[in-house]
Amino acid sequence: MLRLGIIGCGGIAMMHTGNILEGKCPEIVVTAVADIRESRREWAKSKYPDALVFNSGSELIAAEPKACDAVLIATPHYLHPTLAMEAFEHGLHVMSEKPAGVYTLQVREEIEAANRHPELTFGLMYNQRTNWIYRKAKEMLDSGELGVMKRMNWIITDWYRAQCYYDAGSWRATWDGEGGGVLLNQCPHQLDLLQWICGLPVRVKAFTHEGKWHNIEVEDDVTAYLEFENGATGVFIASTGDAPGVNRMEILGSKGRLLIENDQILFERNETDEREWCFTTDKPFGAPPTEIVPVESDGKNGQHAEVLNAFAAHILRGEPLVADGREGIRGLTLSNAMHLSGWTGETVTIPFDEERFLALLNERRAKSVKKQETDVAMDTAGSFGRSK
Repeated sequence: MLRLGIIGCGGIAMMHTGNILEGKCPEIVVTAVADIRESRREWAKSKYPDALVFNSGSELIAAEPKACDAVLIATPHYLHPTLAMEAFEHGLHVMSEKPAGVYTLQVREEIEAANRHPELTFGLMYNQRTNWIYRKAKEMLDSGELGVMKRMNWIITDWYRAQCYYDAGSWRATWDGEGGGVLLNQCPHQLDLLQWICGLPVRVKAFTHEGKWHNIEVEDDVTAYLEFENGATGVFIASTGDAPGVNRMEILGSKGRLLIENDQILFERNETDEREWCFTTDKPFGAPPTEIVPVESDGKNGQHAEVLNAFAAHILRGEPLVADGREGIRGLTLSNAMHLSGWTGETVTIPFDEERFLALLNERRAKSVKKQETDVAMDTAGSFGRSK
């Protein structure tokens, strides 16, 4: 059994608690919990009556004798790397909620700390990598079944949030408390999947609209143009202000088109690779004939429980992780690049000046308005769509 400590007992911890107590993570036992709020500590104690209770994550991590073998970090974003680094230095395995951090410079320090302790496991809660739809898309692109990628588009606007969502936490939707909006809160999964499936873009031009639909400091509406190393292009659109919203991803390759929507994949395959057809056909207006091809897969979508189970299995038996924590910097790089482009109006080349990004972020943090303290914890289980 893996002895797990949960740091942060808010909404996402409630969801993990449901999975654990329902028996979906049979190799995990929660032996410690920590939160700075008394009410949340009391909630955690009611769920885990045999667990040790701490007033902060640092106290849990430093406890002697060890209160757990591994920690699940489910705190506000800025604390993810800080607590992970503390945990590594105290000999604890780490599973961090997304995002890996707010800015890449700090996450690089986190990765260095993990690398100093190769005996410890560093996992990241990229639960959407378990979804068969995205696993299949990656397989089809990696194997060449789609041919050479020419274009990708992803519109993910079914993140609708009312004002009361943003008002539920003093840290939420502020530069100093959360560090970003829809890019950093809702879209780390999509930005990870985008780079995991299609590769990391090399240039980004983004429009990040701050407080467009809500009374908040940070972005709630984003449109970004992407360029990839092979010349392919892409568009990424995200919003928490659209109702009804949509979640639609399209990848166009030289051998066909892949459409992901409504928890389904449609593959329209060219009978001839378009690049070959273009230079060999004698039909000036004729596109390659196509056919709809059934997509076969295992249909599995284990989500958060599968990530935790793989984490435990990796520690106990050396089995593969769903996502190594070191990979978190890639999606965050894309998020930071979009912010940097939105703030400056420039087309940003990746890699970019990370010191400049941090300076601009700190300018926003210095002007950030602290909201009234609240003590509301939302059970987020209902906010995770099957393909989100």
